[in-house]
Amino acid sequence: MSSAGPQLPAGRAERPGSRKGFGALPFSLSEARTPALTLAALLTGGILALIPATRGWVHPFLLGALILLGAPVVIRTTRGLLQGKFAADVVAMLAILMAMILREPIAGLVIVLMQTGGELLERYAEGRASDAVRELEAAAPRIAHRLPARAPHATGEQAVANGQTEDVAADRIGIDDRILVRPGEMVPCDGIVVDGSSSLDTSRVTGEPLPERVDDGSSVRSGVVNLESPIVLRVTAPASESLYARIVELVRTAQSEKSPIQRLADRWAIWFTPITLLACALAWWLSGDATRVLAVLVVATPCPLLLATPVAIIGGINRAARRQIIVRNGTALEQIATVDTAVFDKTGTLTIGRPEVADVTAVTGEADDVLRLASAVEVGSGHLLARSTVDHAIARRLVLPRADEIREYPGRGVTGMIEGRRITVGATTLIRELHPAAADAFDAQPPPAAGLRAYVAADDAALGSIRYADRIREGLKPFLARLTALGVGRTVLLSGDHEANVAPIAQEIGITEARGDLLPEDKVDAVRALEREGHRVLMVGDGTNDAPALSAATVGVALAAHGGGISAEAAGIVLLADDVTRVAEAVEIGQRTVRIARQSIAAGLALSGTAMVIAAFGYIPPTAGAFIQEGIDVAVILNALRAARDPS
Repeated sequence: MSSAGPQLPAGRAERPGSRKGFGALPFSLSEARTPALTLAALLTGGILALIPATRGWVHPFLLGALILLGAPVVIRTTRGLLQGKFAADVVAMLAILMAMILREPIAGLVIVLMQTGGELLERYAEGRASDAVRELEAAAPRIAHRLPARAPHATGEQAVANGQTEDVAADRIGIDDRILVRPGEMVPCDGIVVDGSSSLDTSRVTGEPLPERVDDGSSVRSGVVNLESPIVLRVTAPASESLYARIVELVRTAQSEKSPIQRLADRWAIWFTPITLLACALAWWLSGDATRVLAVLVVATPCPLLLATPVAIIGGINRAARRQIIVRNGTALEQIATVDTAVFDKTGTLTIGRPEVADVTAVTGEADDVLRLASAVEVGSGHLLARSTVDHAIARRLVLPRADEIREYPGRGVTGMIEGRRITVGATTLIRELHPAAADAFDAQPPPAAGLRAYVAADDAALGSIRYADRIREGLKPFLARLTALGVGRTVLLSGDHEANVAPIAQEIGITEARGDLLPEDKVDAVRALEREGHRVLMVGDGTNDAPALSAATVGVALAAHGGGISAEAAGIVLLADDVTRVAEAVEIGQRTVRIARQSIAAGLALSGTAMVIAAFGYIPPTAGAFIQEGIDVAVILNALRAARDPS
């Protein structure tokens, strides 16, 4: 584990995503220089040819331009060959070299233009690299509030009141140091609570929306956010070895270990290039004329290989964007077309990601009365469950009475006066403390179904209880059936939630494999195990805890509506709409895009192959061959542009 962890130098942090956005150019202007200069040289040569006094300069000018602009292409491709990189550029490099030797500058410059222009299109389609690690590091806490050793018995409240803390860099905190975590702050190090109690937002780590209650002796992991009251932790692991740092390192490792995808063009070039060289040998054997060899190379220059894929991918990316599916780079679109296994996070992905009122049970009276009284006092609380209760009452169009003397007991519940009665909503411990007789009445009821509940009491009367659950999204069964039809036959649910909560959801929606109680590294291990079995894995998630698995998978898809920047940065594809079923659309768009690219490549190579045979017998000179190749390129581009349109 790197000692650097997620800590960054003090000072102003760069805003996540500020260097590159979805609309930024994914190539430098210097990369556009060669195709621009090549086009300018051809146009200038044409102008010189129209002026009688300068016609004698046309050939040397164009030849000089070919040498200056073509030499870097030849050198770069040759260097790649020496490094063992056999790519579609080889035939183009040979054509440029032969054009220099045979002093055929127009043919050579056209090939340079197509070669470098195709590379520029490919760079545009490839898009920008992920900044997931930078996003994670930017979100990490840099400062910790350490309690000095001379105040070993100071409580969190006293430390805040007396200013008995010193702010130090988080990476300077050592084991057994005591640190204060104030409300609203992220925990910088793993530790154990030694003073105070509070509720923690653990969604970054576990993905679960419900706050976790902690008090003396509770273990706390870095990356969670303190919601309510100050707590003091005894540090059990430094920041560089705590859970949040492990998430950062997992994302970094997953991205660095992924093998680069072989370009679609290069896969076709493996067999097309030898055929081209055989055609060149045939032309030389028939005539002994090097010009014929150049003509064969010119018409065989794999511009369809270089142009079809990026043009189709740009079209596919644009089509996806119209459906609020942001494809971050061309590789992601190629990869999602090949997946056969889908792995899903649970909370926020297959469920809506926040607790809702599942049902209201009345001990006395009507369920709506229980909900109405509970919501009236919950209006004064900022707790997540309180907001869900009030929202449910509003949705049912209940008229809420006025509540006075509202008092909140952090993490336990809330109480208030309504029409002369003391109404309490909360955990059984609070009910027993404030309404002992009501607690006895609840105990006498049949055991409730499993799940998170808030109990409602009025003075000594037990009114009822409210059960909360994270609702499963609609339309998941048809969505999974569509994935199966698209060739994604294996589905797996991986969750940080308890196993007992995960299995029923998987069974209900039709996912056959499910695992719970997983940390972020466990999800990565599960994804890698599937890939070792030979599967191409699509990972769908929404939270920080999913970022490592999104990076490790063949392609990751993030739901931006919940997880925000970090999960989106780690994924290759981002759904802006809060609709997981659009993953199937992304798969379909990827498959159609790759299919059109392959059709364009096959048609282009068939036309090039026909022209090669004709050129080998001497019927196509090099310059004419260059313009014939341009016609083939136009046909390929027009066909590839179909990827941008919705299928009819």
